[in-house]
Amino acid sequence: MAEQGATSFSSSLDAGWPRLAPSDPCPCGRTAAAGKGKVRAFGDCCGRFVGPLADEGGAAPDAESLMRSRYTAFVLGDAGYLLATWHPDTRPETLALDPAQQWLGLQVKAHLPRDATHAEVAFVARSRDATGRASRLVEHSRFVREGGRWYYVDGRLGG
Repeated sequence: MAEQGATSFSSSLDAGWPRLAPSDPCPCGRTAAAGKGKVRAFGDCCGRFVGPLADEGGAAPDAESLMRSRYTAFVLGDAGYLLATWHPDTRPETLALDPAQQWLGLQVKAHLPRDATHAEVAFVARSRDATGRASRLVEHSRFVREGGRWYYVDGRLGG
């Protein structure tokens, strides 16, 4: 079984990456249930799992929350979090992130729990590279729950 704390990964949270205050809108775009479409605050959303506000040992409660927090980790440049939440069977040894890539938004198309330990999330993430060229990442991702934690396994591009 995979355990998130078993391998230590260094974070990329340094110069060149955005910093978010707890009250800033969360990059994942999740709205508050009673907020009439208002985006949740970072500290009440993905900030619980990724970045300098994260609760030590806090784990995303479901695959969609993990996928949203991983998107936020891309926004923040937190390669350590991305690697720690990637299943060890499919995780790369290193992950290089480009601080010039600007993430513009996330749209979750579907969250599909398959059983208590398997789920899929379909999403579209928009970004712009250093030259200003915009792109859309359309992916259907698979997740597994082991040892009480959700992990990203892999994704199929194009949804």
